[in-house]
Amino acid sequence: MDLAELTAQAMALRNRFAAANQVRGVQPWTREDVMQGFVVDVGDLMRLVMAHNGRREVDDASRKLAHELADCLWSVLVLARLYGVDLEAEFGRMITEASAKLAVNPSPSRPPSVTP
Repeated sequence: MDLAELTAQAMALRNRFAAANQVRGVQPWTREDVMQGFVVDVGDLMRLVMAHNGRREVDDASRKLAHELADCLWSVLVLARLYGVDLEAEFGRMITEASAKLAVNPSPSRPPSVTP
């Protein structure tokens, strides 16, 4: 499955959530709401990474870690669409920029920042 297909599925699910909220009389999530949910998911992801590394006790941590990564991907795909970002093009640009920085400094102490 390519990025366009993943994005289409993510947006279809977002639309289903919006329809379900409408039935319940709840406003659909805005871009900011999606971002807030993403932040919560990243916090959950951190807890599961800690569990995976033996720092916390969580039942079935590996399965939950995989699910949380998928939740985070959903948020990124939806946010990119909602903000009009061509994620595929930006990802390629980021890889090119990071590779260029590594060509100048092949042994950085941490991953290079590709943002100004």
